[in-house]
Amino acid sequence: MANHLTPSELAEELHMKRQEVIGRCVQMGVPIFHGRIDKSLFQSSLRSSPVQGQPQQARPS
Repeated sequence: MANHLTPSELAEELHMKRQEVIGRCVQMGVPIFHGRIDKSLFQSSLRSSPVQGQPQQARPS
C-alpha cells in the first residue's frame, strides 16, 4: 500500500476535495514533495490540529 499519494489520491481516500487537502497541507505545514504527500503525516497532523472554526483554548502559564 502506497504511503506517498498525490493530492487527488489522498482527497479520494479521505473523502475530501483536492484543494482542501492542499490547503490543509499549507495550513499544517505538511510538505508536498514532487507532487506527493505523506499520508501518515497528513492524517496525524489532521488529528492533532484544532477543529477549523473553533477558537483555540488559552494555555495556562
